Amino acid sequence: MNIKSLLLGSAAALLAVSGARAADAVVVAEPEPAEYVKICDVYGAGYFYIPGTETCLRIGGYVRYDIGAGDVGSFDGARSNDVQDGKNQETWYKNTRFTLKTWTGQETELGTLKTYTETRFNFGNSNADPDFGSNSAHNKDVSLNFAWIQLGGLRVGKDESAFDTFIGYAGNVIQDTLVPYGDFDTNVVQYYFDAGNGFSAVVSLEEGSGAGVDGQYGVGTIDSYVPHVVGGVKWTQGWGAISGVVAYDSNYEEVAGKVRLDVNVSNELSLFIMGGYGTDDNYNDATYDQPAGGRGFYKQWGGNWAVWGGGTYKFNEKTSFNAQVSADDWKNVGVAANVAYDIVPGFTVTAEVDYLHAGKFGEAGTENFAWTPADKKNSVGGLLRFQRSF
Repeated sequence: MNIKSLLLGSAAALLAVSGARAADAVVVAEPEPAEYVKICDVYGAGYFYIPGTETCLRIGGYVRYDIGAGDVGSFDGARSNDVQDGKNQETWYKNTRFTLKTWTGQETELGTLKTYTETRFNFGNSNADPDFGSNSAHNKDVSLNFAWIQLGGLRVGKDESAFDTFIGYAGNVIQDTLVPYGDFDTNVVQYYFDAGNGFSAVVSLEEGSGAGVDGQYGVGTIDSYVPHVVGGVKWTQGWGAISGVVAYDSNYEEVAGKVRLDVNVSNELSLFIMGGYGTDDNYNDATYDQPAGGRGFYKQWGGNWAVWGGGTYKFNEKTSFNAQVSADDWKNVGVAANVAYDIVPGFTVTAEVDYLHAGKFGEAGTENFAWTPADKKNSVGGLLRFQRSF
């Protein structure tokens, strides 16, 4: 074997080994293009597609801080009414809240599939639990206020009663229930109809909420297979709207209804007036154990009739004045007024003053005893609210 043959053999061996290694080499796959979040503008601002789906999602909510003083009612559970040594311990009433909201939307062959949830977390001073002591600040509650599914016009889940939501709340004041106009929390099976020309309607089967027969606030939740029933119609045009709702309380077998007129007087001024009437033949009289006597899940006002009126005036893009006046058959009278100012977009400060005259007010066991949100016959209070919405 000569040197030439040896060199040729070595080169052939090296080529064979190199070829084998090349055949076994790992091929690195090219990275797939990243799937970025895409904006969904079908259902309004703030929605985006959940990656890999056709579902649009929006996340929002608010952070709120309330400071209150005086004697009128409660603001979302922040009212302190502790009594020591026979004297009301008057002080500032404070509540901080974080609210998380979600919306989803998706188009299907049966219509738009939507969901909505709202969960609230509260921290503040409250004396509902004596273990916390006088006027103690603490984590108070977490509440699921909304959690419903809607396909086309059919809605099921946790909502507020159509007796209130369909006809509208009683103005843009914080204390809009000085004279109550209906209960809110309930599970529902609803159907909404929208003709597309301004006419809409709703039928709602509702569970109600609250304590049972032996509870302090009477019967609110249905106690049989018969649900509470609400029906409503509305006509909406550029000038405003006319609406009405009727509710059947299946526990007491009583009927209540409300009618409402909204008028857009100008770009700056909008007004409303709402009247309610309800039967009360089967309601219990007020007692110490049943202080809400004469009231059901829907007819929350005192006596047969009640009225609410008010409006909003926009001074400019940032500042608005809101007011409401209310009264009922029991001679309860409420007045609420505030000024709301948008410091920057999404951050609003509201200062409100409230007055309540409790027309039917007295000690338990007397003919004038009835539930009232006030500590005395004539009460005045105020609220200062800071809210960052997102």
